[in-house]
Amino acid sequence: MILCITHSKDFYNIDIFFEYLASKDVPYFRLNSDRMNHLQKISVDENSFELTDEYGNTVHSKDIKAVWHRKAWGITVPEELDEDYKKIFLSAYANLRYNLISVLEDIPWINPYENERKIDGNKMLQLKMAKENNLPIPKTIFSNDEQKITAFFHEFCNGKAVAKLHSLTAKTMNGENLISTMIIEEDTLEHIADITYCPMIFQPYVDKEYELRIVYIAGEFFTGKINNSENADWRIAYGNYAWSAYELPENVRAGLASMMEKMGLYIGAIDMIRGKDGEYYFLEVNPQGEWGMLQKELGFPIAEKIADNLIKRINIQ
Repeated sequence: MILCITHSKDFYNIDIFFEYLASKDVPYFRLNSDRMNHLQKISVDENSFELTDEYGNTVHSKDIKAVWHRKAWGITVPEELDEDYKKIFLSAYANLRYNLISVLEDIPWINPYENERKIDGNKMLQLKMAKENNLPIPKTIFSNDEQKITAFFHEFCNGKAVAKLHSLTAKTMNGENLISTMIIEEDTLEHIADITYCPMIFQPYVDKEYELRIVYIAGEFFTGKINNSENADWRIAYGNYAWSAYELPENVRAGLASMMEKMGLYIGAIDMIRGKDGEYYFLEVNPQGEWGMLQKELGFPIAEKIADNLIKRINIQ
């Protein structure tokens, strides 16, 4: 059995994944991370766990041979719970979830949980590792200091910068609840004092030809190009924009593959831009990043490749 950890509103990517497993006669279990609360019955001991979901389906850890960590959402708090108890509720269930996950750490994962948590939680480490693997990166500062940010802007940004949160908040393929990259110019700095309440990442604006969303799966690349040269981020690229398949240069592929291997990740959605100066700039890798639009619009077999990787690693154990 393959366990898929996702969330209750996930669709398309996961549907293709399950359909493919079914075609291979591989059993699976869907675990909605946001519903790992009072709606599920969960018991964990030092070696195993048993879980019954909100629909009455039961899974035991001994039957699980591999895990796809598709998407992790925050745990849903019941509306009727007293406000003073919500923090305790979330802490208790977060700990229970982590203990459950730890039971499975010795079987194949995409991605290994601790590797993914380390990389996804540290964009500065990502940039460092990209640079170590010969991938150009923009000059970057992650700060809540108004004076440092202003000095950075004047020294490196030539009148135009981008600012973004450490983690984007897009929940679905259509970008629901998205907080996107913002453009910062000289007059914007007048309002930068509020940064103390929300540290952000700042980089010089790179004059670009287009953006790339690259899905890496265990040495293979599936790359989509979007001709978005006007906006700061393809996620807000409204208008006559469409994805097209793209072939990365060999030196970029080699750098990305080396970086991903050193990160210990089997899969990641990588954002890069091709600058008008001819460089390919690495921006970030999201281990749980969205790729459904590439499978849907370009026919890339990403869900199938994820399944095949897990099946292969189960069979060679």
